[in-house]
Amino acid sequence: MYRGVLSSGLGSHWRREVLRTSLWFVPALEVGAAIVLFAGTLAADQGAYHGDFTLPGWVISGSADAARQILTTIAAAIITVVGVVFSVILLTLTLASTQFGPRMLRNFIRDRSTQLTLGTFVATFVYAVLVLASIGIGTHGEFVPHVGVTVTLGLMVADLAVLIYFIHHTAVSIQLPQVIASIAADLAEAIREQGSGNPEPHPKAGPGAAELVARAEEGGAVLLAPVSGYVQFIKHQDLVRLATQADAVINLEHRPGHFVVGGHRFATVWPPEAAPLIRQALGRAHLVGPHRTLSQDVSFGIDQLVEIALRALSAAVNDTFTALTCIDWLGENLCQIVAQWHPARVRRDDQGFIRVIAAEPSYDRLVQRSFEKLRQSSLGQPAVMIRLLDALARIMAETTSEGQRRVLLEQAEMINRACERSVPEAGDRADIQRRYEVVLTVESRLTATGRNT
Repeated sequence: MYRGVLSSGLGSHWRREVLRTSLWFVPALEVGAAIVLFAGTLAADQGAYHGDFTLPGWVISGSADAARQILTTIAAAIITVVGVVFSVILLTLTLASTQFGPRMLRNFIRDRSTQLTLGTFVATFVYAVLVLASIGIGTHGEFVPHVGVTVTLGLMVADLAVLIYFIHHTAVSIQLPQVIASIAADLAEAIREQGSGNPEPHPKAGPGAAELVARAEEGGAVLLAPVSGYVQFIKHQDLVRLATQADAVINLEHRPGHFVVGGHRFATVWPPEAAPLIRQALGRAHLVGPHRTLSQDVSFGIDQLVEIALRALSAAVNDTFTALTCIDWLGENLCQIVAQWHPARVRRDDQGFIRVIAAEPSYDRLVQRSFEKLRQSSLGQPAVMIRLLDALARIMAETTSEGQRRVLLEQAEMINRACERSVPEAGDRADIQRRYEVVLTVESRLTATGRNT
């Protein structure tokens, strides 16, 4: 995350994403809870020490030396297990980077089970050390925190259960189908959040988006990117409020996921007189960083699935079934995009005037990102071509317009041509041709139905 890019403009969703992809936030919360728990049990132990009440029979009793031995042994064992947990996490991250690609590391870091496991052991260690430090000489002889020792033993039992669950969860989470399914689930959530668009105010006033873009191109002021990096988040509501105050229109030429170069063209503002005010505050509504995220970049989820499939199709890996799994999930998510992808490209103020014109990935481009690289890497592989055509047929069945079907038909035609060039076996070519004809049949039926309607 770059300094100088004003993070005060981050939205709550982005803040949640930042906290979720950190290995310190959840452990810090659990350590805080351990400190609070220690304060409560210490108060109970002090009350019993001064005779305010009698401890129940299930509370462990014993001398100060026995308590020190128990707590020292537990603390030493817990910190050893913490080292083992760290080693397992690092091993998992190394495996993920090698097998799935370095961009998959964030998916493992943001895993809640890993964060909770690490936090549970660290919190138990902190609690045991605090209880150990509280043993000493008091006004009525040696002070032994019997409740604290009992709670420490209870936490140790809970830690054992967490450790068993962590081992099971790690063994499941590093399986490639599970990784692909989790990425697809995140992508589906991003499609639902980003594709619905923002409800516009009832009135619509002023010029249309095309006219405003033309004005900005002809006579608007050009704004330059303050730093280089990937656009990660844009606070559109802040931009609308800012443009309304300046009575201006902001045309954003880059969307989240695009790489911007510091000092190069980033946006245009019309009228140009509003540029100084917009330029000073534009950075507060943007965050630029060294990597892409899914917060406002649904293309990133598609690229992750495509990357895994491409690695599987490479000569070094040669794992066709993994590529087929990725294609299945890509087809499932594209079915959702067909039905739900209607992002808001213009943002209006309360009076209905357009204030922000944003760049959003089109349906056509999302389809192309999903299939083009896979088609290019599937030359001579009939199984992959057949699965690509099956996915196109499923997506075609969900389409509602001729434009949506056109881009799918183009991809199917290119796959069919690639089959004729690269597949030598006549039987394999016949299988691919049959799948291609299924796509054509679905397209023809939907087109005829639309015309009749």
